[in-house]
Amino acid sequence: MDIHRTFAEVVFWEDGRLRHHGRVDMTRSGLEGFGRSLNMTDEVVVEATGNAMSVVRVLSPFVGRMVVANPMQVKAIAHARIKTDKIDAGVLARLHASGFLPEVWVPDNRTERLRRLVARRNQVVRHRTRVKNEVHGILQAHLVPKCPHADLFNNRGRGWLERQVLPDDERAAIARHIREIDRLAEDLADLDGDIARDAVDDAQVRRLQTITGVNAIVATGIIAAVGDIRRFSEPQKLVSYFGLNPRVRQSGPGLAQHGRISKHGRSHARAMLVEAAWAAAKAPGPLRAFFLRIRGKRGRQIAAVAVARKLAALIWHMLTKEQDYLWVRPALVAAKQRQLALKAGAPNERGVGRRGPAYAYNVKELRDREKASAEHAERAYELMVRHWRPRGPKRRTDATKEERL
Repeated sequence: MDIHRTFAEVVFWEDGRLRHHGRVDMTRSGLEGFGRSLNMTDEVVVEATGNAMSVVRVLSPFVGRMVVANPMQVKAIAHARIKTDKIDAGVLARLHASGFLPEVWVPDNRTERLRRLVARRNQVVRHRTRVKNEVHGILQAHLVPKCPHADLFNNRGRGWLERQVLPDDERAAIARHIREIDRLAEDLADLDGDIARDAVDDAQVRRLQTITGVNAIVATGIIAAVGDIRRFSEPQKLVSYFGLNPRVRQSGPGLAQHGRISKHGRSHARAMLVEAAWAAAKAPGPLRAFFLRIRGKRGRQIAAVAVARKLAALIWHMLTKEQDYLWVRPALVAAKQRQLALKAGAPNERGVGRRGPAYAYNVKELRDREKASAEHAERAYELMVRHWRPRGPKRRTDATKEERL
């Protein structure tokens, strides 16, 4: 099926031949009527598009299997000289019949819902960032100096903004932008609540929060993107899924050339990992020591991406082996989990006369003890890599060449 917004072009593959079926309306009733004409031994192939998952949900009860193709890897359609809907559907049928169709993993209902929530939250955050940049642009255009406060849009920053000399139309535009920022903050709080209610009892989300720098939102976004960790046979598969693996060019006897990261895969999850990497680089622990070592050689940006890549490999091991982070800080994890529970709607128990699960994080001695343990792990990593020396490419000797021959 080559699906579009209002219709789908259908082609059947039977006994090694293609048979054109025609068009099917992209409505629930139209798809259900088409599904009744199929058998439980049939397999339906669609490409991953915006409405592909709805087609999968409607047709799944009528057929034996629904297959979602990866449009980025179906090169036969992208490079066809003659391109029509009928030809595209026929190519999908031929590729699937021959066993060469690149498939996309179909998430379950809970994972799909979590992906939608995380994607909507990302859209709201990006919209809010654009509005804030417009306010900064107005100030820059009128030579207003930089705000002396940490945040231009908190109470102190807004008070400073009102005292600046600006034209009336620009001041009105800033007022509209601030109202939009407040509205987006309300939407963001609602989405955070929905995400928290789905993730507060998730063992995998709690496990990822044991990593320093990974908060509940980042952990939930990673779990939503990964889905079933068992579909990745090794950590490098997960690294490649996030697009954090370097590009490689090699041909003939020449050495392999490694370039920038591929950036293929789920861009939002990759951005979350980089965000977590920047947070981990500021907290004591082996990850900060790794960041500082790479920063001294390659710079801050490459070091952050390298930490994100290490986080992806670490996440694979933790989820596969069902183990928490080795250098976990229990009080910090309890505080993260409590914040997640409060966003999910848990009652605030201040003043009830008993200590809550996140009480230890408020005790300075306990925080300092955990911080000292993380600093000890950081120093241990520094000692381990102090005498490392970079190794060049392996050179085959004549004896090795003879053995290969």
